[in-house]
Amino acid sequence: MARSSRISGFYNLTPAERRRIVADWASTSPDQAAATVELLRSLGGLSLEQADKMVENVVGAYALPLGIATNFVVNGRDVLVPMVIEEPSVVAGASFAARLARAGGGFHTEATEPLMIGQMQVLEVTDLAQAAANLEAGKKRLLDLANSTDPVIVSLHGGARDIEVRTIAASPVGPMLVVHLIYDCRDAMGANMVNTACEALAPLVEEMTGGRVNLRILSNLADKRLARARCVVPVKELATEDMDGETVAQRIVEAYALAAVDPYRAATHNKGIMNGVDAVVMATGNDWRAIEAGAHAYASRSGSYTSLSTWSYTVGDPTTGAGPALVGSLELPMAVGIVGGATRVHPLAQFSLQLMDVASAAGLAEIIAAVGLAQNLAAIRALATEGIQKGHMALHARQIATAAGAASHEVDAVSAVLVAERKIRVDRAQEVLAQLRSGESQSSRT
Repeated sequence: MARSSRISGFYNLTPAERRRIVADWASTSPDQAAATVELLRSLGGLSLEQADKMVENVVGAYALPLGIATNFVVNGRDVLVPMVIEEPSVVAGASFAARLARAGGGFHTEATEPLMIGQMQVLEVTDLAQAAANLEAGKKRLLDLANSTDPVIVSLHGGARDIEVRTIAASPVGPMLVVHLIYDCRDAMGANMVNTACEALAPLVEEMTGGRVNLRILSNLADKRLARARCVVPVKELATEDMDGETVAQRIVEAYALAAVDPYRAATHNKGIMNGVDAVVMATGNDWRAIEAGAHAYASRSGSYTSLSTWSYTVGDPTTGAGPALVGSLELPMAVGIVGGATRVHPLAQFSLQLMDVASAAGLAEIIAAVGLAQNLAAIRALATEGIQKGHMALHARQIATAAGAASHEVDAVSAVLVAERKIRVDRAQEVLAQLRSGESQSSRT
């Protein structure tokens, strides 16, 4: 029987009940499921010994919540999505939007080849045009040398693919060449292998150009390694208590329009996308800082910072039976891997990959793009209807109640008062908590 990510009432289950469901989903045997439950109970999954081998000067480990987004269908396959994030309403928002998209067939995704760019900065070149021609003529020598640095990746049908030369006529230090090594990293993120190849190429590049190579480093603007997601949401799914679906769809398109033309809005719009993207990137042990850098640089590629996503309204097609719908798409660089680095070392990163059943870096990139689009839909739908605070408030109130000192059995009562009063503040939470405890104390004496 096919598994469904549409798990009704998942939010209302206890953490223990949720652990059992995802452990069974990710495991192939009862023993493995039991081990997964214990791993999830460990609140971080990382021993001090493991942490000490990952970074310098370790004194402990820092845990963040690991939540599970439900309802996702990606290319026809049901997926439970692990998300590591501290911000309330993100996991709930992604799950809700995935349910809306599910009604239209879920998310349709694709990823390009895993091509990364390594840069070599060439200075002190007397004739830029001739140097560029020399590099073009010597391309085979350069590619062969780059491939010799990692026979394993070549054996897996990856490795150096091309050499591109850019001429920069003016800079703060004068003219220069920038040589790009285009490198297929297969299922790795690829930073180490690309950097190694660039360093190996530097002497030969200097020989060919007569210049001096300074920087030899991967670029995080991975615009040859893209992930795309698309969804079609029937407008009837968008209806609220106060608005019909067509109105909501139109308001979502209007909200997108501001992000398309205004960088002040685009920054916040894209931040909402990255809420979902980063959370899955972190859950899988990938480099969220690299993904952030690449995404925002890609959003600026036209010369003006703009939206990474697009939203439009379609009236449907009576000949096919398709009704009016909201159509969303997202494209961004996605340099993630499923081998190497923290992805291989961190037990919860391995669990996350197993839970999603991804077999390639491209497959992971596609799921991440789907989550980013879902998160964007959740955010702009809320903004375009009741406002961002209504849905966010209840979840944020729980954090505020905890910050005020409420015990686990007191959090719901305190947060309910904060939400009812629309006063989501620590000082008010402390007052409500004191009143609650005073009432319980009086009750115990009578």
